[in-house]
Amino acid sequence: MKKLIATTALAAMTAVPAVAQTEFIANSFYDSAVPMSQQGYIQWAELVEELSDGDLVPEVYTGTVLLAPRASLQGVQDNVVQVAHHAAIYTPSELPVANAVQELGFNYSDPMPTIFAVTEFSMTNPTQLQEWKDKSVVYLGAYTTPPYILMCSSPVRTLDEMQGKRIRTAGSSVSVWVEEAGGIPVNVPSSEMYTGLERGTLDCATNSASDLVDRSLLEVAEHTTLLSTGMYWSGPQWGFNPSFWAGLTADQRSVLMEASARSMARMIIAYTDNAEAGLQASQDAGGNVYEPAEDLLASVTDFREAALTKVYTTAEEQYGLENGQEVIDDFVAKMDKWKELLADVDTDDEDALTELAMQEIYSKIDPATYGVD
Repeated sequence: MKKLIATTALAAMTAVPAVAQTEFIANSFYDSAVPMSQQGYIQWAELVEELSDGDLVPEVYTGTVLLAPRASLQGVQDNVVQVAHHAAIYTPSELPVANAVQELGFNYSDPMPTIFAVTEFSMTNPTQLQEWKDKSVVYLGAYTTPPYILMCSSPVRTLDEMQGKRIRTAGSSVSVWVEEAGGIPVNVPSSEMYTGLERGTLDCATNSASDLVDRSLLEVAEHTTLLSTGMYWSGPQWGFNPSFWAGLTADQRSVLMEASARSMARMIIAYTDNAEAGLQASQDAGGNVYEPAEDLLASVTDFREAALTKVYTTAEEQYGLENGQEVIDDFVAKMDKWKELLADVDTDDEDALTELAMQEIYSKIDPATYGVD
């Protein structure tokens, strides 16, 4: 009998894993087809588990089943989720630094250098780092959309056709441009674009062309104008709860950093491919794709130039940054740096992009102290 008990006890002991799994909840409010969710959370979770040899196990939620877009930051702060995507444009008063640099979104149109430049800035700039700390979130990587374009239920190719159109924007400077150009900016989450266009509460949506397929907008927006209205990057793609982050080992944090580097490469490659595929799918379905008329294009060009002259003042007066010029200049320098770094890199090469992100960003950050000191 004693031998049987000993054998049973030994079997039970050997059945216990050598290392207990660290399970946690991860949330992205985008639909599962959107790169921020698909490559950025669903595939990211698989990568995290693989890189950690099954030690780290994220439980992923996509869409708004767990948290609404505007509630993501609060969800991380309250540890409802341990990591989440959060678009800072939905909480401008809480994240003024992130929103101040987003004011430059209208002036950029290449997402490839942007995603890495935003990450480096957000993980190294002292003012931005203090904001993450003050708002109880540990930033671990960026997202970046492709250039937002106009997807409309009726043609909007000229300034005249723009007049009175209700256009979904995501805040920031693009809303100011829409108003100056004669449209009516409507600040609603991207998850509400389809229903808004379907019901007629929106005439147009500004978003990536990939959403023609990813969010089925080609069904309700038959007229697309290739007018770049900037990109969005404000807020973390992966924002971690500080207590959860502090409870991880340095090795676990290193895994999450590597997963961020590769997932950013995957996201931006997929987003670019999806945008091209979205335009083609819309045309195949009978939709129209237009180039903007000269007057509409000129209004954007003029607005961009004016915005650059006012961005320091905006950062200081609208967002309350005492060192607005210093912060903006650092951000612009990071953008210039990454344009040069990627000049001779194959931007379809996931491994090359991952290696560069690890070399230029994550290898210079100590996982033993980042986000916990």
